[in-house]
Amino acid sequence: MLILLPPSEGKADTGTGRPLDLAKLSLPELNPAREEVLAALGALCAGPDEATARAALGLSEGQQHELRRNARLPRVAAAPAARIYTGVLYEALDLPSLPPEATRAARRSVLISSGLWGAVRLTDRIPPYRCPVGAKLPGPGALGAYWRRVLGPVLTAAAGNRPVLDLRSGAYAAMWAPRGEVAERTVTVRVLHEREVDGVPVRSVVSHFNKATKGRLVRDLLLAGARPRTADDLIGALRDLKHTVLEQPAAAGRPRQVDLVVTQL
Repeated sequence: MLILLPPSEGKADTGTGRPLDLAKLSLPELNPAREEVLAALGALCAGPDEATARAALGLSEGQQHELRRNARLPRVAAAPAARIYTGVLYEALDLPSLPPEATRAARRSVLISSGLWGAVRLTDRIPPYRCPVGAKLPGPGALGAYWRRVLGPVLTAAAGNRPVLDLRSGAYAAMWAPRGEVAERTVTVRVLHEREVDGVPVRSVVSHFNKATKGRLVRDLLLAGARPRTADDLIGALRDLKHTVLEQPAAAGRPRQVDLVVTQL
């Protein structure tokens, strides 16, 4: 299966080795777009108008170091994406503690969406950066719309004939919306928290804790060695792992939608 994850705002402070080599990133068809976004980001952050650059990237005055680093990303020490992304989802996924077989499965299966890189695999060496998909850069413009024009054929090819588990958050999900036959093999997940109110079960959408739940979900699938061949197999694998999964109606040619119900966050 193909597992699509969002990036994390939290990232490692520094890389651990040689700098970025775009030619060695996965999905090389994206490199012309990556080069354009990288150059635009560097020019914005190296320019004289720091206030405009901070506003474009959603940074505070106390995050000037992010601008300085963005301005020199091609020369910044890089590390595998698995080490760069350190947010709540990745803490719950806990990649370093996976046994070898599960680690190999993660490297084959996981793609991480990115406003800067489009998408990367866990083994791709990238520097720490700040470039949310909601940013608007001189040249490329709004990154969400920019990547929508580029990612379709690349991610469709990456999916192949496999089922797709799409765990991306809204803005990153909008970068590529599967269509047609690929969409029918795609499963999207919404996390609901169930609790009792006056003796009545009540379910509500969770935000922050939804990330940790999705990280644990992926970890469970990897540890179980799940190899679903269809969307039905994927949903069945989640249920076999004792997750409470409720499927919602979906139109033909659209992704399958499931609610993952949790009682503890």
